[in-house]
Amino acid sequence: MNFRIKLVITAFLGVLLFNACSVKKDKFINRNWHALNTKYNVLYNGNIAFDTGREELNSSYKDDYWEVLPVERLEVTEEIKLDSEDNNPNFIIAEEKATKAIQKHSMDIKDEERNPQTDEAFLLLGKARYFDQRYIPALEAFNYIIRKYTYSDKLNEAHIWREKVNIRLENEELALKNLKRLFKYEELRDQEYADARAMMAQAFINLKAPDTAIQNLKIAGHYTKKNPEKGRYYYIIGQLYNQLGYKDSANYAFDKVIDLNRKSPRVYMINAEIQKIRNTEITQENKEELFEYLTDLEENRENRPFLDKIYRQVAEFHLENNADSLAIVYFNKSLRATQNEPKLNALNYENLAVYNFDGNEYKMAGAYYDSMLTNLKENTKKYRTTKKKLDNLEDVIKYEDIVQYTDSVITLYHMPKDDQLAYFQEFIDEMKRAEEAAAKAAEEKLTASFAAFGDSKGGKENKGKFYFYNIQSLGFGKNDFTNRWGNRELGDDWRWSNKARVSPQTQDETLAANDSLSSGPTDEEKYSLEFYMDQIPTDIAVIDSLNKERNFANYQLGLIYKEKFKENLLASGKLEDVLGANPEERLVLPSKYNLYKIYEEEGSPLMETLKNDIIQNHPGSRYAEILLNPQAVLAANEDSPEQRYNALFQKYRNQDFLQVITGAEENINRYTGDPIVPKFEMLKANAIGRLNGFEEFKEALNYVALTYPNNPEGKKAEQMVAEQLPKLEPKEFSSEVGSEGSGNWKVVFPFKRSKNEEALKLKERLEESIKDLKYRNVVSKDIYTLEDQFVIVHGFKSKDRALGYSELLQKNKDYRIKDPRFVILSSNYKIVQVHKNLETYKNSVLTPKP
Repeated sequence: MNFRIKLVITAFLGVLLFNACSVKKDKFINRNWHALNTKYNVLYNGNIAFDTGREELNSSYKDDYWEVLPVERLEVTEEIKLDSEDNNPNFIIAEEKATKAIQKHSMDIKDEERNPQTDEAFLLLGKARYFDQRYIPALEAFNYIIRKYTYSDKLNEAHIWREKVNIRLENEELALKNLKRLFKYEELRDQEYADARAMMAQAFINLKAPDTAIQNLKIAGHYTKKNPEKGRYYYIIGQLYNQLGYKDSANYAFDKVIDLNRKSPRVYMINAEIQKIRNTEITQENKEELFEYLTDLEENRENRPFLDKIYRQVAEFHLENNADSLAIVYFNKSLRATQNEPKLNALNYENLAVYNFDGNEYKMAGAYYDSMLTNLKENTKKYRTTKKKLDNLEDVIKYEDIVQYTDSVITLYHMPKDDQLAYFQEFIDEMKRAEEAAAKAAEEKLTASFAAFGDSKGGKENKGKFYFYNIQSLGFGKNDFTNRWGNRELGDDWRWSNKARVSPQTQDETLAANDSLSSGPTDEEKYSLEFYMDQIPTDIAVIDSLNKERNFANYQLGLIYKEKFKENLLASGKLEDVLGANPEERLVLPSKYNLYKIYEEEGSPLMETLKNDIIQNHPGSRYAEILLNPQAVLAANEDSPEQRYNALFQKYRNQDFLQVITGAEENINRYTGDPIVPKFEMLKANAIGRLNGFEEFKEALNYVALTYPNNPEGKKAEQMVAEQLPKLEPKEFSSEVGSEGSGNWKVVFPFKRSKNEEALKLKERLEESIKDLKYRNVVSKDIYTLEDQFVIVHGFKSKDRALGYSELLQKNKDYRIKDPRFVILSSNYKIVQVHKNLETYKNSVLTPKP
């Protein structure tokens, strides 16, 4: 009997379960069966995956506190994702679970949803898509809830999420319109009202209406029950007040963030405290109080993750109080403490660069600007401005190094021998003292570390049992090894004599601090007076060359300080150094004129003296003309640099290459220091290449690239050296056997340059023949070398056609042209022109091999 009852009950439950699984029957058991399965099975797992995805986003997202924070913590890329793209796996799972809930448990009967959990599934579907930045599919899900579930308790939430999507899609006006309608016709819970107001604030922030955004954030902060959101909203309010210039109101908002203390994330509180300090003007009355406040922030152990920002604020405090050395210390501490904060790094590097630049430490300033660039986004105004400063500093660093090196060598050269010996002896003694001090410090450090180990439990247990536990033995062993082998790098075969010793760092620093004469002496040489004495030049020609190099570098520095940095004091000092060091004639006049312009700008009485000097001693110069007639500089007459360049360029186009070379040299000397000089150099290099061939062209291009690396012409030359010269370098001719029926061929008539009239007459006759015979070829006259030129008929599609035309010219009674000529493949003609190797071509290609 019991078995029969169990069987009946089981069968009844089975039938009941089978009927409950149907989504087409609107029965109590069906509705609750599917609602329970949706809520506690499919959606439960979907919500777990969604929460995991949100936690991952929150942990990876980093707010940019240098800009106004977004209301919602979500990192957004500029691209709009599609369903086919790779997405966050947790949000994919959440979406799959929501889709499964809709597909398997939705009870859409007579156009009405009878499963009360389906709207939750659509909401999860939309939110998963939203956080995966697939806004269009998310919008579809939220719109479906709004259209289908008019009595759902999730309807207001769906409205708010839909407007979030509209704001992400930059439809702020539509979002505001819909949210205002929501406020008017729907009754919202406090948290929903706070979320809606926060989204309105974000829309107004995007529309550049910070005052209206502030009002909405205040309302959102009042109604939200979530303290992290309160902290974020009040912090954004403070930022917006700062943007409007209302510092007192901003500080009031930041105080609200600080009052929340541990109720909201500490990062808001720390940044609020820093912003509040920035908004406070430092006076004698509050200076001590602010310093104590900053010190407390620095010493609080809970603030360790935020020390990078705190250190920077301390540095700014000291900078404002003219405590530059302390400021520099804290800027460096901020750099060491920072973790993945490019903007903070860039600001610190900028402060250090400006400090060194103001102190005329241009090499250090350049290094800091270079580091700053690596922390800035490319194609931004800040990046371009910094890049320009760095480019200018590279020139300064280069020329300052030249001046320092040449000065040191020239100074040593002019010293009496006894003074030279004394100088180098002091240098050697200082080097020895530095090495001894470094060795002693290293030994003390080693002894201290092993003493500490000896006092530890492990040290006491093993004392005297092993060489490396005996501090005294270890110290002797280390010193003996260093004396015998030096500081050798760890590696195989370390005892071989060809393994160079690693020089102590102090030696490198000492060498750099004194002069550049030595380039890494050996261990035997570094303590030898003779070695250093041998480095001093003895040839007066070398000293003269160094003097010229120094004068040119000082002249360039004078122009850079004057034109680019507006440092008239530094510029005048450099130009005066040039005039006082027996400069070349080409530097005298431009140095005097630029010095005159500086004195004029500064109102110095020396201005008139220099003006009279230029007019009297250089009466026929362009500078004298400008001083006598200031308007002459404004007129683009035939003597202006630009007109001279244009005239030379026209000669280049006319293939007057020798005139271009000589004219360019004349103008380079005439306008030394003028920005147009690199253009003359580039024109000269091209003319040299066309006239003298590949090797001299390569040399001329390298000179332009190395001499003017930061000018457009120098960069163009560098690009040509890297990209074009390798293509022009091959000298091997293509075989013309087997290619007679294809390619591009030329008929070439060689002439001496001295027979130019005959070449021009032939060119005219060839042009007439082309016209008479109805050919489509082109005739030109090309310069080959200083003595030779070619008259060329271009454009034959085969060698037979070129030979046929050549034969026709000889035999046709209307022409009877007997001048020597040869037929050449276009690629071979290019090699002949580039490398000036016509004879090689004739011997290897034209002359048949036996």
